[in-house]
Amino acid sequence: MMITIKACTIEDVDALRTISIETFTETFEAENDPAHLAAYLERAYNMAQLKKELSNPDSQFFFAILDGEVAGYLKVNANNAQTEAMGEETFELERIYVRRAFQGSGVGKALYDQAITCAGELNKREIWLGVWEHNHKALAFYRKHGFVQTGAHTFYMGDDAQVDLIMAKPLRP
Repeated sequence: MMITIKACTIEDVDALRTISIETFTETFEAENDPAHLAAYLERAYNMAQLKKELSNPDSQFFFAILDGEVAGYLKVNANNAQTEAMGEETFELERIYVRRAFQGSGVGKALYDQAITCAGELNKREIWLGVWEHNHKALAFYRKHGFVQTGAHTFYMGDDAQVDLIMAKPLRP
């Protein structure tokens, strides 16, 4: 089984929207109020929002293809596209999501490796991300890859204020 990483373009917006909604729902529906989840999905993954993000030159999306299917996706941000003002030397790994049927197949690691490659190509000093404090599977993954908590911020799931842990990893001295 070979995982292929494909850069997304504006033509991929429908597939991106589908996998974004599917994977976010799979990840968070069991622990969140359905109304808050629905509000977040509408705000974050509507077509206009995704087209805007896909058109931003400082953001990149990638699909991981396995067995001919889109198994997961990645979103990374540099410069002013970062969701927090972390500076020009930093690079944000905003989203890694893997469809449930493909979890444990190496797709998450392949997408993570793509994020590290992108950061290296831009000669960034540090990579960072925000992860929900209750997403223990993701926290374990990032800790395993050398990320440490450096702070926290508020993430809104609809109107529900939640805590995301800010985690970072140096890429070069």
